[in-house]
Amino acid sequence: MIFETHAHYDDDAFDNDRDEILRLLNEKGIAPIVDIGASVASTKAAVSLAHKYAQVYAAAGVHPSDSGDLTDKDIDWLKGLCDDPKVVAIGEIGLDYHYDEPDREVQKKWFVRQLELAVETGLPIVVHSRDAAADTYKILSRDEFRGLKGIIHCFSYSAEFAEKYVKMGYLIGVGGVVTFKNGRKLHEVVRQTPLENIVVETDCPYLAPEPYRGRRNSSAYLPYIIERIASIKGSSYEEVRQATYENAALLYGVRADG
Repeated sequence: MIFETHAHYDDDAFDNDRDEILRLLNEKGIAPIVDIGASVASTKAAVSLAHKYAQVYAAAGVHPSDSGDLTDKDIDWLKGLCDDPKVVAIGEIGLDYHYDEPDREVQKKWFVRQLELAVETGLPIVVHSRDAAADTYKILSRDEFRGLKGIIHCFSYSAEFAEKYVKMGYLIGVGGVVTFKNGRKLHEVVRQTPLENIVVETDCPYLAPEPYRGRRNSSAYLPYIIERIASIKGSSYEEVRQATYENAALLYGVRADG
Protein backbone atom coordinates (compact mmCIF):
# COMPACT_ATOMS: atom_id res chain seq x y z
CA MET A 1 0.00 0.00 0.00
CA ILE A 2 1.01 3.61 -0.61
CA PHE A 3 -0.27 6.32 1.75
CA GLU A 4 -1.38 9.51 -0.01
CA THR A 5 -0.98 12.19 2.65
CA HIS A 6 -2.19 15.22 0.70
CA ALA A 7 -4.73 15.33 -2.13
CA HIS A 8 -7.60 17.53 -3.29
CA TYR A 9 -10.09 15.17 -4.91
CA ASP A 10 -12.84 17.60 -3.99
CA ASP A 11 -11.39 19.94 -6.64
CA ASP A 12 -13.55 20.51 -9.72
CA ALA A 13 -10.70 19.15 -11.86
CA PHE A 14 -12.06 15.72 -10.87
CA ASP A 15 -15.75 16.40 -11.40
CA ASN A 16 -15.97 14.26 -14.53
CA ASP A 17 -14.17 11.12 -13.30
CA ARG A 18 -13.77 11.31 -9.50
CA ASP A 19 -15.56 8.01 -8.79
CA GLU A 20 -13.56 6.14 -11.41
CA ILE A 21 -10.24 7.53 -10.23
CA LEU A 22 -10.84 6.71 -6.58
CA ARG A 23 -11.99 3.21 -7.47
CA LEU A 24 -8.88 2.58 -9.56
CA LEU A 25 -6.58 3.99 -6.88
CA ASN A 26 -8.03 1.57 -4.37
CA GLU A 27 -7.40 -1.30 -6.78
CA LYS A 28 -3.81 -0.11 -7.24
CA GLY A 29 -3.19 -0.21 -3.50
CA ILE A 30 -3.04 3.54 -2.97
CA ALA A 31 -4.79 4.01 0.35
CA PRO A 32 -5.50 5.64 2.67
CA ILE A 33 -5.94 9.00 0.95
CA VAL A 34 -6.26 12.20 2.99
CA ASP A 35 -8.30 14.86 1.21
CA ILE A 36 -7.19 18.23 2.49
CA GLY A 37 -9.50 21.14 3.18
CA ALA A 38 -8.37 24.56 1.92
CA SER A 39 -11.48 26.65 2.56
CA VAL A 40 -14.81 26.29 4.33
CA ALA A 41 -16.38 24.97 1.13
CA SER A 42 -13.58 22.54 0.30
CA THR A 43 -13.47 21.27 3.87
CA LYS A 44 -17.19 20.47 3.62
CA ALA A 45 -16.50 18.66 0.34
CA ALA A 46 -13.52 16.78 1.78
CA VAL A 47 -15.56 15.49 4.73
CA SER A 48 -18.35 14.47 2.35
CA LEU A 49 -15.86 12.51 0.22
CA ALA A 50 -14.45 10.86 3.32
CA HIS A 51 -17.89 9.55 4.21
CA LYS A 52 -18.55 8.35 0.68
CA TYR A 53 -15.29 6.41 0.21
CA ALA A 54 -13.93 4.06 2.84
CA GLN A 55 -10.28 4.73 1.93
CA VAL A 56 -10.63 8.53 2.02
CA TYR A 57 -10.13 10.65 5.14
CA ALA A 58 -10.34 14.41 5.54
CA ALA A 59 -8.34 17.27 6.99
CA ALA A 60 -10.38 20.27 8.10
CA GLY A 61 -8.90 23.72 7.76
CA VAL A 62 -8.54 26.94 5.82
CA HIS A 63 -5.56 27.76 3.59
CA PRO A 64 -3.89 31.13 4.27
CA SER A 65 -4.94 32.43 0.86
CA ASP A 66 -8.59 31.86 1.87
CA SER A 67 -8.27 33.20 5.41
CA GLY A 68 -9.33 36.79 4.67
CA ASP A 69 -13.01 36.14 5.36
CA LEU A 70 -12.63 33.74 8.27
CA THR A 71 -14.65 34.31 11.45
CA ASP A 72 -14.69 32.86 14.93
CA LYS A 73 -17.93 31.16 13.95
CA ASP A 74 -16.02 29.30 11.22
CA ILE A 75 -13.45 28.16 13.77
CA ASP A 76 -16.24 26.86 16.00
CA TRP A 77 -17.64 24.98 13.00
CA LEU A 78 -14.21 23.47 12.25
CA LYS A 79 -13.93 22.39 15.88
CA GLY A 80 -17.25 20.60 15.61
CA LEU A 81 -15.95 18.64 12.63
CA CYS A 82 -13.02 17.36 14.66
CA ASP A 83 -15.28 14.92 16.51
CA ASP A 84 -15.88 13.12 13.21
CA PRO A 85 -13.74 9.95 13.14
CA LYS A 86 -13.02 10.51 9.46
CA VAL A 87 -11.42 13.89 10.16
CA VAL A 88 -7.79 13.13 10.93
CA ALA A 89 -6.01 16.51 10.85
CA ILE A 90 -6.28 20.29 10.87
CA GLY A 91 -5.19 21.59 7.48
CA GLU A 92 -4.11 22.94 5.32
CA ILE A 93 -3.17 25.94 7.40
CA GLY A 94 -0.22 28.28 7.42
CA LEU A 95 1.23 31.32 5.71
CA ASP A 96 1.58 32.27 2.04
CA TYR A 97 3.42 35.48 1.25
CA HIS A 98 3.68 34.84 -2.49
CA TYR A 99 0.84 37.29 -3.07
CA ASP A 100 -0.06 40.45 -1.16
CA GLU A 101 -3.51 39.30 -0.06
CA PRO A 102 -4.73 38.50 2.50
CA ASP A 103 -2.71 40.82 4.70
CA ARG A 104 0.10 39.01 6.50
CA GLU A 105 -1.22 39.90 9.93
CA VAL A 106 -4.59 38.42 8.97
CA GLN A 107 -2.90 35.23 7.83
CA LYS A 108 -0.93 35.01 11.07
CA LYS A 109 -4.07 35.55 13.16
CA TRP A 110 -5.95 32.65 11.59
CA PHE A 111 -2.90 30.40 11.43
CA VAL A 112 -2.49 30.82 15.17
CA ARG A 113 -6.20 30.28 15.80
CA GLN A 114 -6.18 27.04 13.83
CA LEU A 115 -3.04 25.91 15.65
CA GLU A 116 -4.91 26.55 18.88
CA LEU A 117 -7.69 24.38 17.50
CA ALA A 118 -5.17 21.60 16.92
CA VAL A 119 -4.00 21.92 20.51
CA GLU A 120 -7.60 21.78 21.73
CA THR A 121 -8.51 18.72 19.67
CA GLY A 122 -5.22 16.82 19.73
CA LEU A 123 -5.19 16.45 15.95
CA PRO A 124 -2.03 16.76 13.85
CA ILE A 125 -1.59 19.69 11.47
CA VAL A 126 -0.87 20.03 7.76
CA VAL A 127 1.14 23.21 7.21
CA HIS A 128 1.29 25.25 4.02
CA SER A 129 4.21 27.68 3.95
CA ARG A 130 5.31 29.61 0.86
CA ASP A 131 7.79 32.49 0.92
CA ALA A 132 7.18 32.68 4.66
CA ALA A 133 9.92 30.54 6.17
CA ALA A 134 10.89 32.74 9.12
CA ASP A 135 7.37 33.61 10.28
CA THR A 136 6.09 30.05 9.93
CA TYR A 137 8.95 28.68 11.99
CA LYS A 138 8.64 31.45 14.57
CA ILE A 139 4.96 30.71 15.14
CA LEU A 140 5.35 26.93 15.25
CA SER A 141 8.21 27.36 17.74
CA ARG A 142 6.01 29.13 20.28
CA ASP A 143 5.83 27.28 23.59
CA GLU A 144 2.09 26.62 23.32
CA PHE A 145 2.56 24.85 19.97
CA ARG A 146 5.68 22.85 20.78
CA GLY A 147 3.73 19.63 21.35
CA LEU A 148 2.03 19.64 17.95
CA LYS A 149 2.84 17.06 15.30
CA GLY A 150 2.20 17.23 11.61
CA ILE A 151 3.47 17.61 8.08
CA ILE A 152 5.25 20.56 6.53
CA HIS A 153 3.48 20.17 3.19
CA CYS A 154 5.18 20.61 -0.19
CA PHE A 155 8.44 21.47 1.54
CA SER A 156 10.23 24.24 -0.34
CA TYR A 157 12.85 25.56 2.06
CA SER A 158 16.45 24.63 2.82
CA ALA A 159 17.82 21.44 4.31
CA GLU A 160 18.71 23.49 7.39
CA PHE A 161 15.06 24.45 7.91
CA ALA A 162 14.02 20.83 7.33
CA GLU A 163 16.40 19.75 10.07
CA LYS A 164 14.85 22.27 12.47
CA TYR A 165 11.38 20.92 11.78
CA VAL A 166 12.52 17.33 12.14
CA LYS A 167 13.96 18.18 15.55
CA MET A 168 10.53 19.55 16.48
CA GLY A 169 8.94 16.25 15.46
CA TYR A 170 7.44 17.25 12.13
CA LEU A 171 7.35 15.20 8.95
CA ILE A 172 8.54 16.60 5.63
CA GLY A 173 6.00 16.31 2.79
CA VAL A 174 7.68 15.39 -0.50
CA GLY A 175 5.76 15.58 -3.77
CA GLY A 176 6.24 15.82 -7.50
CA VAL A 177 8.85 18.59 -7.34
CA VAL A 178 11.39 16.00 -6.21
CA THR A 179 11.29 14.52 -9.73
CA PHE A 180 12.06 17.87 -11.41
CA LYS A 181 15.55 18.53 -12.77
CA ASN A 182 15.44 21.98 -11.18
CA GLY A 183 14.38 20.54 -7.81
CA ARG A 184 17.92 20.47 -6.45
CA LYS A 185 17.05 22.18 -3.16
CA LEU A 186 14.42 19.53 -2.41
CA HIS A 187 16.84 16.81 -3.51
CA GLU A 188 19.23 18.00 -0.79
CA VAL A 189 16.40 18.08 1.76
CA VAL A 190 15.54 14.47 0.92
CA ARG A 191 19.19 13.45 1.04
CA GLN A 192 19.69 14.87 4.52
CA THR A 193 16.31 14.09 6.11
CA PRO A 194 15.97 10.70 7.82
CA LEU A 195 13.51 8.41 6.07
CA GLU A 196 11.47 8.16 9.26
CA ASN A 197 10.67 11.86 8.87
CA ILE A 198 9.44 11.80 5.25
CA VAL A 199 5.97 11.25 3.82
CA VAL A 200 4.85 11.29 0.19
CA GLU A 201 2.08 13.41 -1.27
CA THR A 202 0.81 14.63 -4.61
CA ASP A 203 -1.18 17.80 -3.85
CA CYS A 204 -3.26 16.65 -6.82
CA PRO A 205 -4.56 18.01 -9.11
CA TYR A 206 -1.45 20.20 -8.86
CA LEU A 207 2.31 19.60 -9.20
CA ALA A 208 2.35 16.40 -11.24
CA PRO A 209 5.75 14.66 -11.25
CA GLU A 210 7.84 13.92 -14.28
CA PRO A 211 6.96 12.56 -16.81
CA TYR A 212 3.49 14.10 -16.32
CA ARG A 213 4.59 17.61 -15.34
CA GLY A 214 2.08 20.23 -16.42
CA ARG A 215 -0.84 17.80 -16.55
CA ARG A 216 -3.52 17.03 -13.99
CA ASN A 217 -1.91 15.22 -11.10
CA SER A 218 -3.19 12.02 -9.50
CA SER A 219 -2.23 9.76 -6.61
CA ALA A 220 -1.52 7.12 -9.25
CA TYR A 221 1.77 8.98 -9.81
CA LEU A 222 3.04 8.48 -6.26
CA PRO A 223 5.36 5.64 -7.39
CA TYR A 224 7.39 8.18 -9.39
CA ILE A 225 7.94 10.18 -6.22
CA ILE A 226 8.89 7.12 -4.21
CA GLU A 227 11.32 6.00 -6.92
CA ARG A 228 13.05 9.38 -6.93
CA ILE A 229 13.35 9.47 -3.15
CA ALA A 230 14.83 5.97 -3.22
CA SER A 231 17.34 7.02 -5.87
CA ILE A 232 18.43 10.10 -3.92
CA LYS A 233 18.79 8.20 -0.66
CA GLY A 234 20.34 5.06 -2.10
CA SER A 235 17.45 3.01 -0.75
CA SER A 236 15.11 0.50 -2.32
CA TYR A 237 11.67 1.43 -3.58
CA GLU A 238 10.10 -0.95 -1.07
CA GLU A 239 12.03 0.53 1.84
CA VAL A 240 10.81 4.04 0.99
CA ARG A 241 7.25 2.88 0.34
CA GLN A 242 7.03 1.04 3.64
CA ALA A 243 8.67 3.77 5.69
CA THR A 244 6.53 6.59 4.28
CA TYR A 245 3.41 4.48 4.78
CA GLU A 246 4.22 3.81 8.42
CA ASN A 247 5.15 7.44 9.07
CA ALA A 248 1.81 8.64 7.71
CA ALA A 249 -0.21 5.91 9.41
CA LEU A 250 1.32 6.76 12.78
CA LEU A 251 0.66 10.49 12.35
CA TYR A 252 -2.90 10.27 11.05
CA GLY A 253 -3.86 7.22 13.09
CA VAL A 254 -5.41 5.33 10.17
CA ARG A 255 -4.36 2.42 7.98
CA ALA A 256 -5.67 0.56 4.96
CA ASP A 257 -3.90 -2.72 5.69
CA GLY A 258 -5.27 -3.47 9.10
